[in-house]
Amino acid sequence: MSGGLLAVIDMQRVFAEPDSPWAAPRYAEAAAGVRRLLPAFGDRVAFTRFLAPAQPEGAWRSYYDRWPFALQPPDAQLWSLTEDFTPHAGHILDATTFGKWGPDLARRLGPAGRLVLTGVSTDCCVLSTALAAADAGVEVVVVTDACAGADDAAHARALRIMESYGPLIRLTTVTELLAEAREPHADRP
Repeated sequence: MSGGLLAVIDMQRVFAEPDSPWAAPRYAEAAAGVRRLLPAFGDRVAFTRFLAPAQPEGAWRSYYDRWPFALQPPDAQLWSLTEDFTPHAGHILDATTFGKWGPDLARRLGPAGRLVLTGVSTDCCVLSTALAAADAGVEVVVVTDACAGADDAAHARALRIMESYGPLIRLTTVTELLAEAREPHADRP
C-alpha cells in the first residue's frame, strides 16, 4: 500500500492482559484486525508504545496518583508489545503522551502520506493521535475494527468524534481498506 503508513498504537501487555487496570476488553479483536493489515503495508509500519515518564510533571502528577501501578521503567513487562507483534515491530516509537503524532511519526510518514491508525485505546491514544495528525493536515484513516476502546461505549463515542472531523479523518474497516488496496488506482499520491 504505497503512500500510506500503518501506525499500530500501543498494542502492549498493559492493555491486553485482562487483569490490568487498563485492559481493553476487545484487544484480541483489534489485534486480529492489525494482523490482517500488516502484510499489505510491508515495511511501512510503525508501532508505538505508551510509557510512564520517569518523573510526572504538571497534570500528569494527578494522573499517576490515580494510576500508580503504571509508574514503571520503559523496560517493564507491562510496556512490552504483546508477543504477536514483537516479530513485526521493526520500528517502535515511544512516547509518554497519549497522542503519538509528532516529529518522529511525521518523518516516518513522509510528505503527502496517509496515516492509517489502528490500536488501543480508541478513546484515548488513537483519538489523540488522529486529532493531532489531522490538525497538521495529514490524511488520517482510522480502521474501526482494528481498534479497541476502554469499553464498547467509549469506542463508539471516540469513533463518532473522529467521524465528525471528516474529510480530514475517515473511518473504515479492515475489509474495506484491503479492498481499496486491491482496486486499480486505489493508491493515493
